[in-house]
Amino acid sequence: MFKLSDTIRRTQTPDGGVLLDIHHGQMFSLNIVGAKILELLAQGYDQPRIADEISREFQVSQEIVRAHVGEFIETLEKHHILEPVLPAGIP
Repeated sequence: MFKLSDTIRRTQTPDGGVLLDIHHGQMFSLNIVGAKILELLAQGYDQPRIADEISREFQVSQEIVRAHVGEFIETLEKHHILEPVLPAGIP
C-alpha cells in the first residue's frame, strides 16, 4: 500500500492532473490514466485491483496494464511522490 507524500500537491485537469512537489520544487503532469491510477491509490486500492479497474475502464488487456501500472508506481516512488504505508505494528 502507498500514500501520496505530504510534500505533494495535486490538482485534476480535463486532461489528467498536475502534481507539485513543494519540497523538491518539481512539477509532474499526468495523463488521464495516470490520474486515475493515483486516484485509485488514494482510495486504498492495491496494484492488482488498480490494474483490473484500468483494464476494464480503458478496455486494455490486463497483461499490458499490469506491467504499466507497476512501472508507473515505481516511477512515482522514485520521484518521492508515493510513500509506502507500513502495516500497523511494523516500525
